[in-house]
Amino acid sequence: MRSTHTTAVALARLAGERVGHRFKGLPPDAAGLTVGELAAQRRNLFDPASGFTTPVLALSAERLEHNLALMESYATRHGLTFAPHGKTSMAPRLFHRQIEHGAWGITLAVPHQVRVAREFGIQRVFLGNELVDAAALRWIAGELAADPEFRFVCYVDSVRGVELMDAALHGAARPVDVVVELGAGEGARTGVRTEAEAAAVADAVAGVETLRLVGVAGYEAQVPGAGPESVRGWLERLVALAVEFDKAGRFAGAGEIVVSAGGSEWFDVVADVFAGIPAMSLPVLKLLRSGAYVSHDDLHYRRLTPFNRVPEEGALEPAFRLWAQVVSRPSPSQAFVNAGKRDAAYDLGDPVAQVVRRDGTERPATGIEVTAFSDQHLWLGTAPEADVEVGDWVGFGLSHPCTIFDKWQLIPLAEADGTVVDYIRTFF
Repeated sequence: MRSTHTTAVALARLAGERVGHRFKGLPPDAAGLTVGELAAQRRNLFDPASGFTTPVLALSAERLEHNLALMESYATRHGLTFAPHGKTSMAPRLFHRQIEHGAWGITLAVPHQVRVAREFGIQRVFLGNELVDAAALRWIAGELAADPEFRFVCYVDSVRGVELMDAALHGAARPVDVVVELGAGEGARTGVRTEAEAAAVADAVAGVETLRLVGVAGYEAQVPGAGPESVRGWLERLVALAVEFDKAGRFAGAGEIVVSAGGSEWFDVVADVFAGIPAMSLPVLKLLRSGAYVSHDDLHYRRLTPFNRVPEEGALEPAFRLWAQVVSRPSPSQAFVNAGKRDAAYDLGDPVAQVVRRDGTERPATGIEVTAFSDQHLWLGTAPEADVEVGDWVGFGLSHPCTIFDKWQLIPLAEADGTVVDYIRTFF
């Protein structure tokens, strides 16, 4: 069993890790210090004497706290339980910040991510995939046997999957809790396509002792041509499936019924439909899984966040900024900075130049735009009004938190004036 003390010890290991060449952007003279020692020095990201090198990714301390608090209040206001998707950050310190802000547990996608979460004391894990890897299932069974307080729930979406899980879990001390995944339509991602298929999978689960059916789940953003009405229609199907299963007695012994959905684009519709879930034979855990909110972004989710549709609920704030230095200005219409595909996410939109810093002064990046990518360079088009020269630092807004976090192993957590108060370790 993992005690609070054990979790604290695990998190303390993060502060005890030595800084060195593995971590991009950190001061060379910090090599050999522990992360905790470096954080205690409160170096300033923009002070040349502090030694931060470019490119360097910074996470805003104030905006991170704002986003954590906003989603906590949103979930509470709408009667939702929250298990944010941890694959976004894969940062145990952020997992625990999310739990401190009311999260029930952490959603994850693959076995390795579950191992990271367990290493750092996460007691409730929702795995948004069917798990059929025998070695991983045996490890899960061992975790469940060793820790009575560990709660693990995963998808199941096929009779064959049930058979593989049952074979791997033979002799397990505790059954693995599963939810039938309802697919979002033909051509969508995983999940059964019809209610009849869902019933067949539920029947298969009922026929084995190694699994326990506890609910239904899915991912609404995969609805073909997703829009408010089509997403609502699919969510209503999901709720109806849960009601039908409950009437048929399929959740006997579950303790509670899990009904789960919710990416980062349609959680307002999820909240609305889940508010109408009728009373069932057991308490209902209305589990929202949105993950990108923790850092938000400047492009993709800034455009698609449900808070744009319900501004009275508040607004998330983009918390990342990538700093890179101008290393070449070969013509009046072009400049190059020393960050590229290895440093900046680009799968859901190119970085956006936001500010330029020179001699301690920051100004808008007027007339500067990213025109192309290389592995280690962003190509910048510069209009006549662009005031940028070799040596300047350019701050970029980024798109897609999931592919921002995974390019950086140790991320400075900086206050608005550049003071670095902590470092966020990721495990991808």
